Amino acid sequence: MGEGMNGHFREFEDEYLETMYEFFEKQPELPVRNGDLAGSLGVSPASATEMIQRLAGKGLVDYVPYKGATLTEKGMIHGQKMKRRHRLAEVFLESVSFQGDTHATACRLEHAIDDDLEVALTLLLGEPLFDPSGRDIPLASLDIAERVRASKSQMCSLPNLSLNQSGVLEAMFLHASEVEVLETQGCKVGMTITRLKEGYMLPDQTNIAFSTELASKLLVRTHSASN
Repeated sequence: MGEGMNGHFREFEDEYLETMYEFFEKQPELPVRNGDLAGSLGVSPASATEMIQRLAGKGLVDYVPYKGATLTEKGMIHGQKMKRRHRLAEVFLESVSFQGDTHATACRLEHAIDDDLEVALTLLLGEPLFDPSGRDIPLASLDIAERVRASKSQMCSLPNLSLNQSGVLEAMFLHASEVEVLETQGCKVGMTITRLKEGYMLPDQTNIAFSTELASKLLVRTHSASN
């Protein structure tokens, strides 16, 4: 239970830092008043003050009573990362024709995105610059940007394989039912797929055809012999 509570509390901290970053986007020079933060997050001013003091104690915000809070460099990096993950999640949901509440779902998804998944999503979505509403997607932190750069030559969606080039299937960004269908056809994460003139070949020499739309949602890591 303790771990679950901590995890939930961390998500709450993430939300505050992300919201602080939103205020920063709009008015970079202005401290954020606790009342404004509380209104934006739908919490009481007392709760907001308590959390801001907690974040100040962790060196994530600078807080001056009655004036407001500003993100420290450490807090800025974290808030920007959460906002980036939220907007990447929105782009991803749109790319899979998600029919539900994109914003609310992205709010939940962003907490499930770790560094590895952020790198994979960035590559899969083609390093998007804007979310579906046209807002800027914050730049990746330096460590993520370096991993994306290093992986770019090695990771691609299935249709981007060259003729006769092979790659290891890393991820399938599909509904569970679609993944099940592919797995019954012998196509599973971790296996090598080779691009042919017509369709693709699995390790057991089975030929399989994907629609371009489906294939574009399969991410492969290419063999690094050509690197």
